[in-house]
Amino acid sequence: MGVTFRRLAAALAAVALVGALAACTGKDAVGGNGDGFRFVSGTALGKTYPVGERKPAGDFTIGLLDGKGTYSLSQDRGKVVVINYWASWCGPCVTESPQFDLVYRDYKAKGVDFVGVDTKDARSHGQYFVKDNDISYTSVFDEQGETAVKLGKIPALSLPFTVLIDKQGKVAGVYLKPMAPNDLEPLLDKLIAEA
Repeated sequence: MGVTFRRLAAALAAVALVGALAACTGKDAVGGNGDGFRFVSGTALGKTYPVGERKPAGDFTIGLLDGKGTYSLSQDRGKVVVINYWASWCGPCVTESPQFDLVYRDYKAKGVDFVGVDTKDARSHGQYFVKDNDISYTSVFDEQGETAVKLGKIPALSLPFTVLIDKQGKVAGVYLKPMAPNDLEPLLDKLIAEA
């Protein structure tokens, strides 16, 4: 009985932590010593980190989901980048990823790129999901979630989560919950309009 109660208490504490992280934004949401981004807390939907408080995202290079090449975040410098972490077994991801593809098709000509990061998954399952849903943006495979650590020690506590990178290569927001197109599009419009 004591072990079960401790497990339940630990699970509830983890849920509370995720909720607290998702609800926070503002000055204390961005950490870092020097110039790099270090995750402290999530960004509320509809908000981004203030321009003057943004820190550079850590670069990463990772293999494409189809196994045919690599992707580096640095290759998209000068563009707004949406990095979405997902898995084929994740219910909200199954809804979110195809919706993100529709947004990508509308925004790619405006200087926005999307990168889907299949994590905590079997590569073959992710490949099937991308093909079956006609996902047209870049998809990479990161089973261990190493790219989230390289971006700025972002904890992969649950899926999906989304990171927005501004045109200067700085982290503009970290969203620890599913996003609908009407959550994402106003943020993209705002980041596109920035100098």
